[in-house]
Amino acid sequence: MPIVVNLDVMLAKRKMSLTELSEKVGITISNLSILKKGKAKAIRFSTLQAICEVLECQPGDILEYIQEQE
Repeated sequence: MPIVVNLDVMLAKRKMSLTELSEKVGITISNLSILKKGKAKAIRFSTLQAICEVLECQPGDILEYIQEQE
């Protein structure tokens, strides 16, 4: 999939665990884990906003588009 989720990178930069993010954002660890692994089919803007607020980052810091090679 050409959309890469860099949630683990942002968590490392902020020295925050997935558990701590889960508690602060109000999303289950399992749902955040699915997102982190790139297995999520979609993400709500409200969820993305909450993650960005807690991690003090922009959506582009978490989501990245990688153009596929032809």
